[in-house]
Amino acid sequence: MIESRCGILCSECEYKESMGCNGCVNITMPFWGEQCPVKACCEDKALEHCGSCEAFPCDLLTQFAYDKEQGDNGKRIEQCKKWGCK
Repeated sequence: MIESRCGILCSECEYKESMGCNGCVNITMPFWGEQCPVKACCEDKALEHCGSCEAFPCDLLTQFAYDKEQGDNGKRIEQCKKWGCK
């Protein structure tokens, strides 16, 4: 099951229950209140997740995946591959 646009496993998120988040594929705006550029990019291209994009993995996704504060060392990119990406 696809949980997010970028490959984050929402079911493993520590904020999922406390924030009542159903994953970015099921919500309009992320719980933190800002628009997510990765989510917006996927939805603008009518893609289920980043792995479906011909530019995968793009600079934007890579930047998020390796962000020093909120990144996951590329785990989300690998998850997109598991979801049937290139």
